[in-house]
Amino acid sequence: MFKSLYIVLGVPAIWYVFQHREGIIDGSFFIPFALSNGVNLGVFAFAVIFLWVTLHHFYVVSFGLSLKSISLKDVEIKPTHDDQASILNRHLDEIIYFFQSTNYDLVIIEDIDRFNDAEIFVTLREINSLVNKNAGVKRTIRFLYALRDDMFVNTERTKFFEFIIPVIPIINTSNSIDMVLKQGSRLQLDGRLDRQFLREVSRYLNDLRLIQNIFNEYAIYVANLEADGESLLDANKLLAILIYKNVYPSDFEQLHRGAGNLAKILNRQEELIRLGEATYRAEITELERRLEVAERQTPSGLRELRQIYSMALIEKLSANVISVSHDQRTWTALPQLLNHDVFEKLIEAPRLFQRHANGNQQAVDVSKLQSEVNSPKPYLQRKKEIESKAADEKDKSLRKIRDLREKVTALRTTKLKELLRLNADHVQDLFENFGENGELARFLILEGHLDDTYYQYTSLFHSGRLSPNDNKFLIQIRAFSTPEPSFSIDNPKEVIAEMRDEDFRQSYVLNVKLVDTLLSNRSRYFDQMQMLFEYLSSEFYNCEDFFDAYYTSGRHVVDLVSGLVKACKALVPTVIASPNNIGSSSFHVDLA
Repeated sequence: MFKSLYIVLGVPAIWYVFQHREGIIDGSFFIPFALSNGVNLGVFAFAVIFLWVTLHHFYVVSFGLSLKSISLKDVEIKPTHDDQASILNRHLDEIIYFFQSTNYDLVIIEDIDRFNDAEIFVTLREINSLVNKNAGVKRTIRFLYALRDDMFVNTERTKFFEFIIPVIPIINTSNSIDMVLKQGSRLQLDGRLDRQFLREVSRYLNDLRLIQNIFNEYAIYVANLEADGESLLDANKLLAILIYKNVYPSDFEQLHRGAGNLAKILNRQEELIRLGEATYRAEITELERRLEVAERQTPSGLRELRQIYSMALIEKLSANVISVSHDQRTWTALPQLLNHDVFEKLIEAPRLFQRHANGNQQAVDVSKLQSEVNSPKPYLQRKKEIESKAADEKDKSLRKIRDLREKVTALRTTKLKELLRLNADHVQDLFENFGENGELARFLILEGHLDDTYYQYTSLFHSGRLSPNDNKFLIQIRAFSTPEPSFSIDNPKEVIAEMRDEDFRQSYVLNVKLVDTLLSNRSRYFDQMQMLFEYLSSEFYNCEDFFDAYYTSGRHVVDLVSGLVKACKALVPTVIASPNNIGSSSFHVDLA
């Protein structure tokens, strides 16, 4: 209370003196130096005392250092009480007393090399020497250190320690597969884990304690995530998640908040899809351009071929010939020879008739014309080859264009690993953020063991809007596995809301409950229905199991058939051509 009051009065006194600084400087503030001027004199004296006490206090607390040493090499200043900061030095007597009171003669020190400070060992060695020199300790106390080889530079470690015992590692990247398999066998996990995956991922694991912890966590996760006894989760993906969790713990923690390196890669999925679409569309544009050029070149090639044979034919004709004929009925003027309809007959004929300007006619032997132009191949064969080559190139280009357009459509359902491989040049920087263990992250992600389904393996499922059956359905389709058409879904509207737009263009939508829900509310699910009917019409032969199931238990069979008829104009011929069009055909009765 006294200090608080002292400060409350001191600050205004300082301010009062500061306000009258001019009078203090010229001395008028102290006139008269009598009791009548006691307020000014008293405030000034109190302000001076308060200022001196304050500065003295800060000096003692913050700046009152008596120097022990100054190192010019490292520009280091140490206070004299720095030695007292060491806990070991302050309690050295207790350490000595410990060895006087016990029979211990060996102290094992582990993991102290993590501080990367060799000065620690100097202090410990001094303590060891002091303990051994103490008269109360009748035995030799030895300190045993477990250190990395690179803790000391060059030969310093051989000078510091009296005896060095090398430790031969029991695991490295070449034999880690044995340790991984041993852990899998210990926890009886061999049946669910892919041996090839274990063999490949083990190359990145060379710490036995890390491997043991990964598999211990695996057993715990399996016991909790599959509490109902159903093995719906991919065991290899779960193990990959736990490897990622143990090797990149900080990034795994950030993943729950949608941050970190893995989250950045997953967030790039939309961008990768756009880049993939741009790549495919650029290829399509280039193929269409080449196709257009080829379309223009084919007639040009045929014209050049005709010109070659026309010149060869004209060379065999006499001078002043104005027209030729192969049957003396149809005459072709020489200027019209190239584009005339009977050109091929003239080339193929063994003998031609030529007409001069004066009207005289004369037979000409042209049987060797084609062999002289091209001995191995006649004209018609060369013409056919040009047309065939153009047709083949056109068909090849059209097929490739069709395949590329299908790839553009399928990009939305393409796995993350394929998107990353397709756009490898755009994701190099993302893997560099993983640091020295970036190769492991690259392997797990590019091989598809880590993807956007990670959340199924990192948290427990709690029933709410979705039932356990609904969750199982979503888990399977996210793992690119199509459930049976009769798979039981409890909340189809919630499942539809959780599904992606591209899912309705895949076999995942072929579920009786889902289709019933779509057909029962056409205005709400118009876009989803359009995608459903597009898939049914394009993959009709692959949907017959669904048709059988829906015809048996579906509630909107007529609506499904009518919608399918509108979407697929060739539905009736397709149904008739189906091998199951009699008896077991789902829609045989309705179509009839």
